[in-house]
Amino acid sequence: MQNYIEKILRAKVYDVADETPLDFAPTLSDRLNNRVYLKREDLQPVFSFKLRGAYNKIASLTGAQIAQGVIAASAGNHAQGVALAAKKLGAKALIVMPKTTPEIKVRSVKSRGAKIILHGDSYDEAYAHAMELVQEKGLTFIHPYDDPDVIAGQGTVAMEILRQHNADIHAIFVPVGGGGLIAGIAAYIKFVRPEIRVIAVEPDDADCLNQALKAGYRVELEQVGLFADGVAVKQIGEETFRIARQYVDQVITVSTDEICAAIKDIFDDTRSVAEPAGALAVAGLKKYVEQQAIRFETLIAIDSGANMNFDRLRYVAERTQVGEHREILLAAAIPESPGSFLKFCKLLGKRSITEFNYRYFDSKMAQVFVGISSSGIETDRLQLIEQLDQDGFQVTDMTTSELAKDHIRYMVGGHAPCKLQESIYSLEFPERPGALLKFLMSLGSQWNISLFHYRNHGAAFGKVLIGLQIGPDERQTFEQCLHMLGLQFKEETADPAYLLFAGGSETNAAD
Repeated sequence: MQNYIEKILRAKVYDVADETPLDFAPTLSDRLNNRVYLKREDLQPVFSFKLRGAYNKIASLTGAQIAQGVIAASAGNHAQGVALAAKKLGAKALIVMPKTTPEIKVRSVKSRGAKIILHGDSYDEAYAHAMELVQEKGLTFIHPYDDPDVIAGQGTVAMEILRQHNADIHAIFVPVGGGGLIAGIAAYIKFVRPEIRVIAVEPDDADCLNQALKAGYRVELEQVGLFADGVAVKQIGEETFRIARQYVDQVITVSTDEICAAIKDIFDDTRSVAEPAGALAVAGLKKYVEQQAIRFETLIAIDSGANMNFDRLRYVAERTQVGEHREILLAAAIPESPGSFLKFCKLLGKRSITEFNYRYFDSKMAQVFVGISSSGIETDRLQLIEQLDQDGFQVTDMTTSELAKDHIRYMVGGHAPCKLQESIYSLEFPERPGALLKFLMSLGSQWNISLFHYRNHGAAFGKVLIGLQIGPDERQTFEQCLHMLGLQFKEETADPAYLLFAGGSETNAAD
């Protein structure tokens, strides 16, 4: 640990990085009954903390290495940090970025003087190509997290926090992807102020540190969620895991809805828009307070970045209400008779209906998809469902259904007119020209598509819901096709949201 403390104290980050403010968050503090501070790494010149580690690493290179040039693989914040650091130090920078990288990020890296190669649809493919170029061109690879000099550069964030707030601190919440930031922060905090809790926060669909700590070794996740793309890492770094397992006190995982709510919390207090990974720590801080009933303590969250496409704001706004427990999504069976809807609305009392989707299906019962405003208290949802059930309305809770929130609530047309031999899959498509055509051509004409829904969420990957007229014996063949295309997928044929609102006229799950 002492070696890392010396590295952090000597880190050469301030030639290019700023000492960012530690801002008090009054609205969030009042709501949580704690003193909440935000470490504003979103205010760095590249709108992310990544500049610190990148510069410290490149500054440690020899003159010959600087002259030869550096290379990195990244789709976002690390790429911008390396580009700016290399420009400052007079090194040529080559950045390998996935073809799915949004144009705004490509332009940002180019504007800082780096040369860009677009390769593959994912970070893993870009990384593999970058390592080939290391051997071919003799460039020095700048790792985004698993390097002692990068870790030390990120550790300067902790040094600033303790200098800016020398009173009691209960806990510091840190977003985790590959682990460079939390390794640097944990090493410094536990040496200087070991009583302060260091808490890692990860998305629940990309929790590589959480899974590694449970297993006792570095687990490689089969798939990771892509909403918080800045931390969408399948495996924690080797060196970062060694440090984290010694000095991190706890890991908290949060949902997409909770991250979206945290983006709004940061906006309310700062009028700035954090990227999903940037708001991760605030989401974890809120969950920690709720779970531990912490009161009147000082809590610090790292606002790690603000590189978000404007197009994604629509999706964030949609999911925020659920993340704040202010919207309940239900599937409700209502008798197809005069006055039924009025009776249903009366039971809601003063709650407002935020959404109501209905299509006639038969003469007996109607299935409606309904959004209902809530008080913001989690128990309110359970009490409402119990009340409706007692009054004879059969309801299914859709509030936590990703299929319902991503697809079903936006689909029109209702049920198929007859029973179909249909299998349903949710997919993630790379957002680049020709991806959809490539997928459809690979399917050929052997299967008929019976359902298709797609929405652009402003991210590198779009979400697709597809139905095909195939039986259970053909699903394995279809899934092998998806594997060959490198697409992430999940079979959804038995999902309640699909069965209630989009299936054939008779239940056709698991035929």
